[in-house]
Amino acid sequence: MLRLLAGIGAGVLAALAAVGRVVLFALATLRHMLTPPFYVKEYGQAVINIGYFSLPVVGLTALFTGGALALQIYSGGARFNAEAVVPTIVAIGMVRELGPVLGGLMVAARVASSIAAEIGTMKVTEQIDALVTLSTHPMKYLTVPRVLAATLCVPVLVGVGDIIGIMGGYLVGTSRLGFNSNAYLTNTFDFLEFWDVASGLIKGAVFGFLVALMGCYYGMNSGRGAQGVGRATKAAVVAASVLILASNYILTEVFFSA
Repeated sequence: MLRLLAGIGAGVLAALAAVGRVVLFALATLRHMLTPPFYVKEYGQAVINIGYFSLPVVGLTALFTGGALALQIYSGGARFNAEAVVPTIVAIGMVRELGPVLGGLMVAARVASSIAAEIGTMKVTEQIDALVTLSTHPMKYLTVPRVLAATLCVPVLVGVGDIIGIMGGYLVGTSRLGFNSNAYLTNTFDFLEFWDVASGLIKGAVFGFLVALMGCYYGMNSGRGAQGVGRATKAAVVAASVLILASNYILTEVFFSA
């Protein structure tokens, strides 16, 4: 019994220690964001890698999700003679939940793994030690540009994904479900409020911060060798995905609990 309790206690302490290390890493990242020097070139490259190159996968995901959502809502609404709610529910569902969450998960799958692998490889090949030798702070040069770029780019990706997702629902609704084009667009925009869109963009900023932060954290703390980099990459994607889903619930509770 004592061994069981000791094992449980050790696991809890290890989990709390890991959370503490991540929190301290996040606070250090925020502190370095506000103090010079600033590496503008690194930031520009991060914007291209995180924002521009993530647009195709986010757009395709949103397009097919919007279409599938329209089919599902129409099928369910037909049981209650409520097919007319399809445009409204597709729009609200995309901008509030599916757009930010699926966009964040797609970015996590692509960006968190890429960042962790890149920084982990730099650690294995002692390039991070070389930065320190050249009097360049690794967190300022590697972490801050990526975290800042993801925080600013993911809301843009979410906004574009929302538009594409609503368009996917529109295409399915007008071509497959018999909706009138003008009526569909009217029902979409008449019931869509500013806070619906704004809440999704705020979620996107939080998700972007978490994705890049996890990629940088696990890359900076990766083990030696190819196996260490592989484990860091896997852990970054898993942690980023779980944090996105957990923070999505918390933010939804804060924004819409009333």
